[in-house]
Amino acid sequence: MQGSSSTPRVSIQPATGKLGILTPGLGAVATTFIAGVESVRRGWSAPIGSLTQMATIRLGKRTEGRSPLIKDFVPLYDLNNVVFGAWDPIADDAYTAAKKAGVLEDKDLEPMADFLKAIVPMKAVFDSKYVTRLTNTTNVKTGKSKRDLAEQLRQDIRDFKAKNGCDRLVAVWCASTEAFIKPGPKHATVAAFEAAMDASDDDIAPSMLYAWACIMEGVPYCNGAPNLAVDTPALIQLANERGVPISGKDFKTGQTWMKTVIAPGLKARMLGLAGWYSTNILGNRDGEVLDDPASFKTKEESKLSVLHTILQPEVYPQLYKDFSHVVRINYYPPRGDNKEGWDNIDIVGWMGYPMQIKVNFLCRDSILAAPIVLDLALFSDFAMRAGMKGIQEWLSFYYKSPMAAPGLQPEHDLFIQQTKLKNTLRHLMGEEQITHLGLEYYAS
Repeated sequence: MQGSSSTPRVSIQPATGKLGILTPGLGAVATTFIAGVESVRRGWSAPIGSLTQMATIRLGKRTEGRSPLIKDFVPLYDLNNVVFGAWDPIADDAYTAAKKAGVLEDKDLEPMADFLKAIVPMKAVFDSKYVTRLTNTTNVKTGKSKRDLAEQLRQDIRDFKAKNGCDRLVAVWCASTEAFIKPGPKHATVAAFEAAMDASDDDIAPSMLYAWACIMEGVPYCNGAPNLAVDTPALIQLANERGVPISGKDFKTGQTWMKTVIAPGLKARMLGLAGWYSTNILGNRDGEVLDDPASFKTKEESKLSVLHTILQPEVYPQLYKDFSHVVRINYYPPRGDNKEGWDNIDIVGWMGYPMQIKVNFLCRDSILAAPIVLDLALFSDFAMRAGMKGIQEWLSFYYKSPMAAPGLQPEHDLFIQQTKLKNTLRHLMGEEQITHLGLEYYAS
């Protein structure tokens, strides 16, 4: 669709041929995503939760009545031209992994069993010191150094592309949360990072090797976990040098998504916050991994950052200074992928009177995450074809801890994030950005 304004349209390569979507991790999220896309392709379900497939975008003035679907406005890959690949330290094919994950029912899996069984994970780069609770990890690469392992990943990428006849690839991390790593000198420059890979330094986690390998192969990389991975100065520098889009981190699915909806409402009304207590129970592989304190620390850092950034206590100290924010995650095996989140929110109103908001969110974590994987893959590939590189801040809508340019505070308000996403699409396609400023004058 051609823009109606004088705004120049960015030159965008066409979405021709096949797009390969690679997922480090073939567990609950990845298999739910893959099975869901196949269900949509066969006409068995609608792509609910996906902006790329179901959302519209307003163009021009309200009076023009132009609101096409995003997928009809932006040249994205058609789902029929998408193929899937994965790495996982557990050798189960996608069908077996989906059955074990327990997210999808047999009525959805059995009709596509042959399709899922054909998706067999490549050997993963995995080290139990970073994810201590995973067992039966036999599908793992060996190498003389971490650089060697990363080079093996690069070869996997090249082999997958050739074998499947893909024109383009994109990678979305769908694997487990790793132990907390604080950024340091090893992550400061590309030279320091690559020297640390050569030395097999403990500060270089497996997820960083995937990110490095993807960037080196020109594959956009999306970090769906709170791991320190692509969000380091070294890999941001590398992505900019090699012209590769990157984004992260940590899919914004259940409880944190609700926070980015409710907290902007409190601030918009200038209501105070005394405290926000959040607890979760879940029983899938993610819950088991997060039962380890080191992995939980990584997740906690991601979850805690949201409220302070939205509420700006330094700007509104009377309303938000020193509010209490507590986050708990408890592993409870009977719950499986059906996570339950409880929030108790103590707010303050007129004349200092206290009030409370209580939220009980029973959600299916992987059902919420799957359309995020799809959108990030399609939008990141689009960004690559549009010549965008480095941090894709316009994709913050999908993340708990969005990346931002050095020196800038990331934006957490869901509605500002949505506006930025759609305005970026308008800009790239040569349409005027929408400010909702509609001034009207009436003659008396």
